[in-house]
Amino acid sequence: MKILFLGEYSNVHWTLAQGLRTLGHQVTVISDGDGWKNYKRDIDLRRRSLRPLDTIGYIAHILRLLPRMRGYDIVQIINPVFFNLRAGKMMPFYRYLRRHNTRLVMGAFGMDHYWVKTCIDCTTFRYSDFNIGSHLRTDEPCNRQFVTDWLHGEKSQLNIDIANDCDAIVAGLYEYYRCYHPEFSDKTVFIPFPIKMPDSSDNMSEQQSYNPDHGTATPHPATAKVSFFIGIQRGRSEYKGTDIMLRALRRIEANYPDRCELRIAESVPFDTYQQMIQSADVLIDQLYSYTPAMNALLAMSKGMVAVTGGEPENYEILGETHLRPIVNVQPDEDDCYRSFEQLVLHPELLPRLKAESVEYVRRHHEYTKVALQYQKLYQRLLNSPTPSATD
Repeated sequence: MKILFLGEYSNVHWTLAQGLRTLGHQVTVISDGDGWKNYKRDIDLRRRSLRPLDTIGYIAHILRLLPRMRGYDIVQIINPVFFNLRAGKMMPFYRYLRRHNTRLVMGAFGMDHYWVKTCIDCTTFRYSDFNIGSHLRTDEPCNRQFVTDWLHGEKSQLNIDIANDCDAIVAGLYEYYRCYHPEFSDKTVFIPFPIKMPDSSDNMSEQQSYNPDHGTATPHPATAKVSFFIGIQRGRSEYKGTDIMLRALRRIEANYPDRCELRIAESVPFDTYQQMIQSADVLIDQLYSYTPAMNALLAMSKGMVAVTGGEPENYEILGETHLRPIVNVQPDEDDCYRSFEQLVLHPELLPRLKAESVEYVRRHHEYTKVALQYQKLYQRLLNSPTPSATD
């Protein structure tokens, strides 16, 4: 198949492209690298600034590239806003892609209308980026802007129009599947995020120590400090919950200075980020998630323990009945503190959790396994005269 990916979130499209290429498909990725993260892509589509002259140059760049976006079997967009333009300018580009390619798939991978709409109903999720029980978390400036943009603005209508028109909607997490499936049950498919496992030599000790029958692992050195790593995105700390998790970590650091160490990265490029996490034991990720996303999964593939969302729904949608490697925390500073404290006071837990983390990613997120699921979806769409993702 000839496949085009437009846009990028957290290296999803580039990793998936690598997996599909191993299966023999021709894949092109056009993106801006997800901004400062600077993920790999085949064709760069960065916007230099929001200034008028740079806007004109950016649109001109898109127009020059349009002839290269024709003739694909599958075009997959990362989000309804797949170019760095106002939502009101997007639909002509979408229609062009629709007209000149065979099938079009929309990703449900992050912030969009259906995500905001579902979160603020305060019933679908016990907690989320926008609610804790019946309490709305819309007082934070970042959250208010998301609600304004995606619930009522141009982005909202664009998302609704594309969701109704596209051939399939692929959800990468349990939460996103729950957002789309009630309204689009005939075209919404859950496929886990893809992760390219490190070379076997990079985490051989973790892989060899995991015993699925006994759950045994090589002991963590008793004298070693437990190393925590947390990444901070400027402007999104409150939205992601890293502000709360960092406060809990600071308390742990103060109370157990001889038993743990804390490393912090703030808005660094992807290559730099990967180097920084190499020797950490524990990655601290999103607080309001039910599921580990790309950042946590990447760390788990490297043999780190992820403190993030690991709710029962996450394991159920994957069909995982045995492994439980994720340290699941509730959206509460004291609960985070208790979870961190358990790891500091009981470092003997780490080897088993690390080994299970590697196995978990290998079972459910290994990039060629995920690519096979996408291949099956794409072939079904191409073979169907009236496409339905769930036929």
